Amino acid sequence: MKTNENQADKKTAGAAESEKTSFPVLNMHCASCAMNVENTVKKMEGVSFSNVNFANATLTVEFDKNKLSPEEIQKNIREIGFDIILGSKVEQEKIKEKEHVEHFQKMKRKTIWSAVFSVPVFIIGMFFMDIPYANWIMWVLATPVLLIFGRHFFSNAWKLALKRQANMDTLVALSTGVAYIFSVFNTLFPQIWEERGLHSHVYFEASAVIITFILLGKLLEERAKGNTSAALKKLMGLQPNEVTIIDESGNQKVIPIQQLHIGDVVFVKPGEKIAVDGTVLSGESYVDESSFTGEPVPVLKTVDSSVLAGTINQKGSFTFKADKVGEDTLLSHIIKTVQDAQGSKAPVQKLADKIAGIFVPVVMAIALITLLTWIIFGGENGLSQGLLSMITVLVIACPCALGLATPTAIMVGIGKGAKNGILIKDAESLEIAKKVNAVVLDKTGTITEGKPVVTNTKWLKENEMMKSILLSLESQSEHPLAEAIVKNLNSYSKVNLTQFQSVTGKGVQAVFSGITYFAGNLAFIEEQGLNIHKDLMAASSEWQQEAKTIIWFANSEQVMAIIAISDEIKPSSVQAIQLLEDQGIEVYMLTGDNPETAANIAKQANIKHYQAGLLPIQKADFIKKLQSEGKTVAMVGDGINDSVALAQSDISIAMGKGSDIAMDVAKMTIISSDLTKIADAILLSKKTVRIIKQNLFWAFIYNVIGIPIAAGVLFPVFGFVLNPMIAGAAMALSSVSVVSNSLRLK
Repeated sequence: MKTNENQADKKTAGAAESEKTSFPVLNMHCASCAMNVENTVKKMEGVSFSNVNFANATLTVEFDKNKLSPEEIQKNIREIGFDIILGSKVEQEKIKEKEHVEHFQKMKRKTIWSAVFSVPVFIIGMFFMDIPYANWIMWVLATPVLLIFGRHFFSNAWKLALKRQANMDTLVALSTGVAYIFSVFNTLFPQIWEERGLHSHVYFEASAVIITFILLGKLLEERAKGNTSAALKKLMGLQPNEVTIIDESGNQKVIPIQQLHIGDVVFVKPGEKIAVDGTVLSGESYVDESSFTGEPVPVLKTVDSSVLAGTINQKGSFTFKADKVGEDTLLSHIIKTVQDAQGSKAPVQKLADKIAGIFVPVVMAIALITLLTWIIFGGENGLSQGLLSMITVLVIACPCALGLATPTAIMVGIGKGAKNGILIKDAESLEIAKKVNAVVLDKTGTITEGKPVVTNTKWLKENEMMKSILLSLESQSEHPLAEAIVKNLNSYSKVNLTQFQSVTGKGVQAVFSGITYFAGNLAFIEEQGLNIHKDLMAASSEWQQEAKTIIWFANSEQVMAIIAISDEIKPSSVQAIQLLEDQGIEVYMLTGDNPETAANIAKQANIKHYQAGLLPIQKADFIKKLQSEGKTVAMVGDGINDSVALAQSDISIAMGKGSDIAMDVAKMTIISSDLTKIADAILLSKKTVRIIKQNLFWAFIYNVIGIPIAAGVLFPVFGFVLNPMIAGAAMALSSVSVVSNSLRLK
């Protein structure tokens, strides 16, 4: 028995306990930095997934907690010159924001001082080379630029070199370092060149100005990258830091939001932000929910209404019970989804990542070939010209633009979607959405409101007492349609009924003042042997043709009224379906409801293709059939019964007011349940992918054209050699242009 226990313990100890989490990464300067961090973590024992997003500086990692800890991951990352922030998500974001501000200010100071020292070097180097001690003055001024303001390029390059890795810092350190050392040598030993009849050129101005331009480019890039996450910062700013609660003594007390617990009673003053999700206990007010729904009209909240964290109370005040706090609120869920989505990689980025990973070694090889070619074929100035061209190649080759091309566009696109009530779970779905050419819609809760309402009533004789009896009768019924009648009659008072009885599948009955009353379907009424007035029969026939459900109300003598109940289509459904068809997308409606109801809804919504009476698995089979025909299918649903079909589709879209399961399965969620947002999501996808392609094109074309020119291919024909300073400016401009192009999505 003991042996079995030991074996069980060993098995438990060896079992993998996987955890997927994300950490902000510090000190990354380029796409190659991101690849270095990603690959370093990927090689660690116990890591099954590693992904670094350069644009939002986030490492997403899945690892076995039995083999590895976040502290060990941090230790390995620090060894290559980077760092990650540990702690809770709230702490991480605070530290990350603080670090970003401090880093930006530090870069700003470095850039300004670097420019102050570089400008005189540039002026002397370009226009006053013949003044006494020119080389010595430039040496003195250029040294602080490289060794103080640009020191991090050299220290990072050295750390990576020890690990046999390279990145953008390696290129900068090599190019400016070679230019600086060559210039120092020529300043100290000019006679070595002069004895051979050559001029002892110095390139202090090139090394200093290159550092300044790169610092300036990074400064502008940091500012632009800050703008790409503006949507996320706005979402985070929706939740207040403090909240007013009503304690057990009935007194108001202000506490930090972290101390709020489920079940606490929260008091909301006029104009305040609602702190957490909850249910109104007393009072009433209009609440602005536009941050979630995109709808500008405030919504009336009364007792039992639900309220959401991040929405804004208008003029009234009320108390509510906290139902969800911390990371369980819808706002926190949205923030996490947006963070995860912005950190995910689109399929198109995989190619860019592969190129960025091998880019630096390839560039270093090209730079070396350039130097050797100039030495062999460049004549008497071959060495100095070769060094200059090698430096230019190292400077102009910027993988940053390549690394930023996709993630910046994805971040802005997903942020834009969140702002407009479209919650996108990952970059892949944002990219695929543009290909959608068939949209499958569930009926109930998607095209329709999903809530049965009374649409028509016909009484033989209006009578308040009869309405009170019907209200009391239906209040005790468990049938879903009874709720619609109760809501319709809730302005009347209830009466006390006796001998209540529910007849499954037919209706309910009870006694009031010695008279028995019935409410139910036609078969139930006919069983009582009652005559039905022809006006009621005529109205019933008319409403049934409109696919409405009829409830009959009678006493033991006669039928007194009929009530028509229907699930009305949403006001936006007709417009939404038209918008999709205008984009050349085929629209299908699938429902488990009867054919008559389906036909009626399809007619109202102008849907040409529909199928009724389908089970959940049959909906999934229908989507498979469309996919086998080569269609890219988006499935839109709101219920648990839609989860199978949602999982089968290429793009799954859940209605925000539907079930949690549907939202968990779906890749996109329409928070407001407004169908017109589907067309918006597809349009957003098309625009985002177009921006990504533009970014990648310009990043590739920049290097394809820039590197050969830097190497000197134009010299034999035109006598043109690219100046390293111009190369530095072009490199900085390429990154800024990519980020700026992405920001056009906003």
